[in-house]
Amino acid sequence: MDGASAAAKISPAATPVSVRGATTGQAHHGARVKVSDVSRTFETASGPIDAIREIDLSINAGQFCVIVGPSGCGKTTLLRIVAGLDQATTGSVSVSTLNGGVATNAMVFQGQSLFPWLTLQQNVSYGLKIHGMSRSRRASVARELLHTVGLSRFASAYPRQVSEGMRQRTAIARALAVKPDVLLMDEPFGSLDEQTRLILQEELLKIWDTSGQTVLFVTHSIDEALVLGDRIVIMSAQPGRIKREIFVPFPRPRTLTDVRSNPVFAPLFAEIWGVLREEVGTGRLSQAGFSP
Repeated sequence: MDGASAAAKISPAATPVSVRGATTGQAHHGARVKVSDVSRTFETASGPIDAIREIDLSINAGQFCVIVGPSGCGKTTLLRIVAGLDQATTGSVSVSTLNGGVATNAMVFQGQSLFPWLTLQQNVSYGLKIHGMSRSRRASVARELLHTVGLSRFASAYPRQVSEGMRQRTAIARALAVKPDVLLMDEPFGSLDEQTRLILQEELLKIWDTSGQTVLFVTHSIDEALVLGDRIVIMSAQPGRIKREIFVPFPRPRTLTDVRSNPVFAPLFAEIWGVLREEVGTGRLSQAGFSP
């Protein structure tokens, strides 16, 4: 079967799947995500490259799922397929709201994704303009979200006039403006300094605690995964497969201090690192032409 005929279908309906570790404490307004036997192969001049292979993943509505794995294991590829920005070679992805309707999503990237010619407020409201919302209502929603991420005083500033952390806060506010059922985040804090990263982690926890959206979050940081996630999916070296899943036991609402002071934190960190260390070694051997 060729790639076109076997391309993944993204359908609005999904069968409810019971997943341990689903969040309690807030209403679930997100969507169910079901990834079934998804593979993605890229054709190159030197031959086909399998980025991900036979991925099966079910995420409950309102769950915060974090994906970690070695560089080049296909984390971003999987995220883009769920977002509808890329198409799988084989397999299917279904995303549905709790009432079975078509789910919406928004994506936050690691790199700079703001329009430099628009102010922060205009960037946040841009998606609302596309959806046909009135100018006054767009401005009101944008101001409210900028307040949520601590940027009210900078609403009229342009991206070049604020720090990288502020630009990333604006990108998060822009994604939240359209009230997506699924929030997809591709290493959104990866290029930030440690202090800014910690602040934005705390802000994201607060925002998510009140929104109850489904989140699929990609990171290289084990620490970040444990702080934010309900569930951590560990991927193997390329071609990326799901190697292990860990359900995070820390109760919500939670703070960074709560998580890091929990006696379970260190053993969980060590367990995840043990899996990743093995996969990082496997990936390096493979790139060097060895078969581990």
